[in-house]
Amino acid sequence: MPKSLVIVESPTKAKTISRFLDGQYKVEASFGHIRDLPTSKMGIDIEHDFEPTYLVPPKAKKKIAELKKLAKDAPEIILATDEDREGEAIAWHLIQALGLENPKSQIPNPKIKRIAFHEITKSAIEEALKNPRELDLHLVDAQQARRVLDRLVGYELSPFLWKKVKRGLSAGRVQSVAVRLIVEREKEIQKFKPEEYWSIIATFHKDSNFLGKLAKVDGKNLDKLAIKNEIQAKKILSDLASYPAQVVEVNKKEVKRTPAAPFITSTMQQEAARKLGFSAKQTMMYAQQLYEGVELGEDEATGLITYMRTDSVNLSDFALQSAKSAISQRYGKDYLLDRPRQFASKSKNAQEAHEAIRPTDLTRDPESIKQYLDRNQYRLYELIWKRTIATQMPEALFDATSVDTEISAKGGPASGGKEKAYIFRSTGQIIKFDGFMKVYLEGKDEENGEEEEEGLLPQLNKGDKPKVVKILPKQHFTQPPPRFTDASLIKTMEEYGIGRPSTYAPTISTIQDRDYVHKIDKKFHPSEMGFIVNDILVEHFPKIVDYQFTAGMEESLDEIAAGNKQWVPVIKEFYSPFHENLKQKETTVEKHVETLDEKCPDSGHPLVIKFGRFGKFIACSNYPECKFTRPMPEEQKIIDENKGEVCDKCGRPMAVKFGRFGSFLGCTGYPECKNIKKIEKTTGVACPVCGEGELVERRSKRGIFYSCSRYPKCKFSLPTKPTGEKCPKSGDLLIFAKDGVIKCSNKDCDFTKE
Repeated sequence: MPKSLVIVESPTKAKTISRFLDGQYKVEASFGHIRDLPTSKMGIDIEHDFEPTYLVPPKAKKKIAELKKLAKDAPEIILATDEDREGEAIAWHLIQALGLENPKSQIPNPKIKRIAFHEITKSAIEEALKNPRELDLHLVDAQQARRVLDRLVGYELSPFLWKKVKRGLSAGRVQSVAVRLIVEREKEIQKFKPEEYWSIIATFHKDSNFLGKLAKVDGKNLDKLAIKNEIQAKKILSDLASYPAQVVEVNKKEVKRTPAAPFITSTMQQEAARKLGFSAKQTMMYAQQLYEGVELGEDEATGLITYMRTDSVNLSDFALQSAKSAISQRYGKDYLLDRPRQFASKSKNAQEAHEAIRPTDLTRDPESIKQYLDRNQYRLYELIWKRTIATQMPEALFDATSVDTEISAKGGPASGGKEKAYIFRSTGQIIKFDGFMKVYLEGKDEENGEEEEEGLLPQLNKGDKPKVVKILPKQHFTQPPPRFTDASLIKTMEEYGIGRPSTYAPTISTIQDRDYVHKIDKKFHPSEMGFIVNDILVEHFPKIVDYQFTAGMEESLDEIAAGNKQWVPVIKEFYSPFHENLKQKETTVEKHVETLDEKCPDSGHPLVIKFGRFGKFIACSNYPECKFTRPMPEEQKIIDENKGEVCDKCGRPMAVKFGRFGSFLGCTGYPECKNIKKIEKTTGVACPVCGEGELVERRSKRGIFYSCSRYPKCKFSLPTKPTGEKCPKSGDLLIFAKDGVIKCSNKDCDFTKE
């Protein structure tokens, strides 16, 4: 008897789902998109409503043939791709590529069923099969609109950059805006001039020592920069010499702290970066593995978390009940809420995935499944579990105390002989009830200011006269804004409305792959080419890199997905002015060159800096008549000395330098110190042997290979780039073979996919 055909994207997902279904179903994987725009041309018919041309790649044709054969005899075809726009588009492409519907007919094929689910568990799959729905063409249109928009920008703007700057450059609708954020932050840092300021810290004693910071003088609050130099600080100190102190005010209040909302895609990526050191790409890779299914013992595979591309903070009734059971069993009744805590979404238009990222079963605590997960899968699962549990626990309660201690000074030089009241403020908190903090505390991004220190305070009352132990000045300098990390860049993109859950990680990977930015010490530094391309786009194509315009386009795509807008008019409105501007700029914008104050020794024309295959070089401006060239003198861009990398041989700061084979870290003490280090291009894939390092790109005489960043402590390596996925047969990493096929890295395993 023919079996019903269930089609999903990946073999891992297919393997997990097949465990939940009986023998009347056959589950097959499409291996992602089976049709896409051509690679050799734009593939968009601009004259006919931007009609895209989709092609089946040669390597996918065999899979199409297999699926067609199975679909022909199947009593029903169940499309079980992911629930978001991308998944809906894959389902639509499957219908078209397999010839399941007549394009000219308005009558849907009754054999086709679309099912969607938030999690890959037996109950979720069974429920989805009971409630199939029709394909949502609004979601398909939104995905197609994004694809067409990105293709138009990339295919028209990238050749412009080839002509005006250097071949091989690319521009993208979202990636260029992300580069702008990083470049503009770097320009702020470069322009920043540190400003000196001082604070006065007193140590008092009553039962125990406590600290106070000078906060007021004669009733006037001191701002951060009020004491500008050491001379002013010492004048105040001379006023305060030998005078007694008295507590003049004590304020106590109860402070409540509420847990953060359940994870959405962006907050999961941010917290995984802060707490686990994961890149956005790594986070999504491990989340995908947890979502698609992990084997928990013999013949038991299940999805461990819900769908990981979402901007909804909702938790289902089942999840809330599951959390309550887990909290009761693990922490007791004192840590239960009277009623479930609900969170409001910050997103204006939370997308199609309608639940937050959470464990599929909260009673399955991290320790109970640790043996079945690799190190990084476990760390991410634990983070998601703790965050979700914390959302349904009580607030943390603190007793917050603020104490003002006055020293009245008379006759000193700072007071001009008059009495002045100097108020020192001490603050402290005592936890009364830890609440959700027993499980989880949200991480913080680096800030450019100094945090006020809070400590334990002794019991103090108004009128107490603590002993003045010492009063010391402390020098400070204002700090530049911090460079972006994965966490802070995603947070900023989200605040601006740039991108959506599915685009944050690919955008950040792309701008690194294109060498527009480098990640050094987990912070993004724009490359010289990043500066050049950004400045050209900002000057000549301001809309493309405008934050509000990009956010507005994302909102239009949301409107298409909701069925409130048609996709073709949205594209038309964008394309016409963009294309007209591009045509004009092609004739008016000169090729980017940097002219030197030096003449060519052969022709006498000015020398210029150009970009070639191996980076910058000096050439004659009269090329091609004069072919004089010479290499660039060594140049360097020093990393922030306080927060950058330090030479492990001489202690001087390292700098980004540029050579024939790209950028590298070199000691600024050259030529006395010739220490160099590679700027490693990470794949975002954890080493499967040690679990602590990442697989990074390296070069040898035989070419590029990939090995553990902890070499020589760990010597694991691969001949080609890993995909980040695990082989469904052997469990080893999958790699990109030289012929473009994806295969298992285990030589004894024959698994391959297109």
